[in-house]
Amino acid sequence: MTDDAGRLLGRCTFPPAGAALTCAVSGGPDSLALLVLATRAGCHVRAVHVDHGLREGSAAEAELVAEAAARLGAAFRAERVHVDPGPNLEARARAARFAVLPSDVATGHTMDDQAETVLCNLLRGAGLDGLAAMKPGPRHPLLGIRRSEARGLCEESGLRWVEDPSNEDPRYLRNRVRHELMPLCADLAGRDPVPLLARLASLAASDAELLDALASETVPDPSVAADLARTPAPLAGRAVRRWLRALGATPDAGGRPSVARGPDRHPPSLAEVRRVLDVASGGAVATELGGGWRVRRSKGRLIATAPEPRPRRQASASGPRRAEGAGSAGRRH
Repeated sequence: MTDDAGRLLGRCTFPPAGAALTCAVSGGPDSLALLVLATRAGCHVRAVHVDHGLREGSAAEAELVAEAAARLGAAFRAERVHVDPGPNLEARARAARFAVLPSDVATGHTMDDQAETVLCNLLRGAGLDGLAAMKPGPRHPLLGIRRSEARGLCEESGLRWVEDPSNEDPRYLRNRVRHELMPLCADLAGRDPVPLLARLASLAASDAELLDALASETVPDPSVAADLARTPAPLAGRAVRRWLRALGATPDAGGRPSVARGPDRHPPSLAEVRRVLDVASGGAVATELGGGWRVRRSKGRLIATAPEPRPRRQASASGPRRAEGAGSAGRRH
């Protein structure tokens, strides 16, 4: 183990040595650092590369990841998905990527990504859950390290990486936050804002966890309209959010029912939560939600109706192509 890797591991949240761990590895320095640290942590690692086919030469990135996996003794799998050009491309590509990855996949998001997520969510009008951003743990094990440290680890490990040109595209909010807003915050604050924003995320997550526990205790079944109606609005709102996310009745960033699992689903908007609470209190008979969902009240209970499935266009329904490859002969399974 290199000195750098050993130092960084102390700030990571990998599962115990010997645990199986699938890592999403794009070929960029952050995800390659994830691969290095996961193998050094003693996990049985499988690297998965997902090619969206959105730019020329993207298929070669899978070969780079396969090479890195072989060097580090990790298994490797390649996936290919089809994403149609058009609006909300970034969100749709993300949804397609996670659709072919296991629900417990680890990603290479760093503390810098966490800070950017806080600002992006704030600009989108998110509440406490948005400020909490990503939850540290086996799914996001690198939130305690910086982007520069991830790049330095790749250099020290002798790994080649690719630079995604879309990371410089100002059409995406995150890129403008990264390249414009974050430097401005540093200038105004006279200090690096990343640790401050990461600490804010941690504090918000603790508060959100407490409120969720109180909401679960106060409203164990959010579909009981009377229980919601008599509960203080902050707790009732959290109970409704929990109920809708468990049902899958929350849209993705493109306005469709979310394909994400569990906590990765986009939370319902404040307006939607308030409309559901209005139905619970008898102020409305029913309400429409994003993604085609509908909530109505019947015999004292809230009933959520899923949208009718729409036939998918053949161009966007092509299945992923998979390629299974081995790491080095001594890889760990």
